[in-house]
Amino acid sequence: MSDFPQLQGKRILLVIAGGIAAYKSLDLIRRLRERGVAVRCILTEGGAKFITPLSVAALSEDKVYSNQWSLTDESEMGHIRLSREADLVVVAPATANLLAKMSAGIADNLASTALLATDKPVLVAPAMNSMMWAHPATQANLATLERRGVRRVGPGSGELACGETGAGRMAEPMQIVAAIADYFTDSAGPRPLAGRTALVTSGPTLEAIDPVRYIVNRSSGRQGHAIAAALAAGGAQVTLVSGPTAQPDPAGVRIVRVESARDMLAACLAPLPVDIAVCAAAVSDWRVENARDQKLKKTGGQPPTLILTENPDILATLSQPGAQRPHLVIGFAAETENLITNAQAKLRRKGCDWLVANDVAPGTGTFGGDDNTVHLLRGDSVESWPTLTKEAVATRLVAAIAAALPASPTSQSC
Repeated sequence: MSDFPQLQGKRILLVIAGGIAAYKSLDLIRRLRERGVAVRCILTEGGAKFITPLSVAALSEDKVYSNQWSLTDESEMGHIRLSREADLVVVAPATANLLAKMSAGIADNLASTALLATDKPVLVAPAMNSMMWAHPATQANLATLERRGVRRVGPGSGELACGETGAGRMAEPMQIVAAIADYFTDSAGPRPLAGRTALVTSGPTLEAIDPVRYIVNRSSGRQGHAIAAALAAGGAQVTLVSGPTAQPDPAGVRIVRVESARDMLAACLAPLPVDIAVCAAAVSDWRVENARDQKLKKTGGQPPTLILTENPDILATLSQPGAQRPHLVIGFAAETENLITNAQAKLRRKGCDWLVANDVAPGTGTFGGDDNTVHLLRGDSVESWPTLTKEAVATRLVAAIAAALPASPTSQSC
C-alpha cells in the first residue's frame, strides 16, 4: 500500500499479551504485512487463550514464539536475538500485568524476558478494564516506562469487554500502524515541519439545550486527531482543540478540550499566532439561544420552542487578514450533496487558503469509519484523492502542507 511508505521493509517484534483485545492483533499483523512490514510474534500463554498460534503464524508468515524453555527455539532464535533483530518492539495488547513486569524488570516468561533484553525502542498499546487503567499502580508503572523512553498509543474510551464503559480500550489497528509510522518518521532525521507551530480543531461541538440535553453531530474526531498526530510527526508544535470524542490523545500534542463552538473559538484564538491552522472539527452551525438552566419537563401540552441562533464562524475568523492570521489556513467541508460545488462556494466564502471536501452522506461510512475519500481544493484547482485510511489522508495532507510552506519558519513561529 502507498500510505505510510516509511514502513516498507521494517521489522517488528509484536508481543501479544493475554486479553480479549488480542483479537485486534490479528488485524494489526495483516495491516502491517500489507505495508511491507516483516512481523515476528511472541504470543504469551495468556494471549494463546484468546487467539491461536496457528492464526498468528498464518497472518505473520513466520514462526510464533511462546516458550522460554524451548531448546529448539533457544538454539535457533534465542530471546536475545529475538528481541534485537527487530527495528521496533510493539506490545499489543499491553496488559496491566505485563506493564508492571516491564516497569519492575521482571523476566519470568519469554515476553518479559525479551522486553528486558531488548536494545530496541518499545511501543505499547495498553488494554484493560477502566479501573485497572486508572489505578495508581498502573499509572505509576506507565510513568516509569515513559521516562525510560517507552512510547504509548491509546488506550481509547468506550464500551469494554467486561460490560463497563470507560478508558481502557486498546487502540484500533490502524491507529497503532500510524503510531509505528510516526516512530520511523521521528527516527529518520530532520522533519519538514520542525520549528513550525500548528493549530488543529477536531471532533464535534456540543450545544446545551438544558443541563441534561444538547445538540451534537456525528463526527468522531478521528480525522482531526490523525492530522494533529501527522503534524507532530512532521516536527510541528501542535495545539489540538477537540470537542467531546473517544479518540485517544495523539502523542506529542498539546490537547485543549472544549464543548461548545464558542469555547472552541476562544481556545483557537489563545495560541495565535501559528504557522498552520487546520479546521477539521464539525462545528455546530447553531446553538440554542434560550438554553435553560433547569431540565425541561414534559407538561402534556406542546413541546417547548427552541430558538436557534448562529454560532461564531471559527474558520472565517481565523482566515481574516491581519497579523494574527496563520500563514496557511485549511478548512474542511463535510457535504451530503453537490460536493465540489458546495466546497468551492465555501472556500470563497470563508477566505481560507485550502479546503478539504469529503462526502458524509448516509452510506459513505465517513463519520466514525476508518476511511475517507477527499478532494483538496486550492484556489481554482481540485485534486481528488483515492479512498485512503484517515491516517493516510492526514499523512498526505501534511506532506502537501510541508511542500507549500516557505523554506524557513515565518516570524510567527515560536
